[in-house]
Amino acid sequence: MDVRIGVTQTAKEIEVELPDGVDAESVKADLAKAVKDGSTFWVTDRKGRQVGVVAEKVAYVEIGVPDAARRIGFGG
Repeated sequence: MDVRIGVTQTAKEIEVELPDGVDAESVKADLAKAVKDGSTFWVTDRKGRQVGVVAEKVAYVEIGVPDAARRIGFGG
């Protein structure tokens, strides 16, 4: 599962590939708790690296399955 986090005042997104078995509802619950508490939203990627974003700087979060059809560049 992929999580894309948009951060205010920057055009870049943070994209994190989560380990297998992570539930989208638990990610949403963690984000909601961080926003409510005014704390940092933390996620851990497949390699064990942790990414934290201050909850008040989160513009949006997109949670979903990686799109195999998404392509960059030219060609079929």
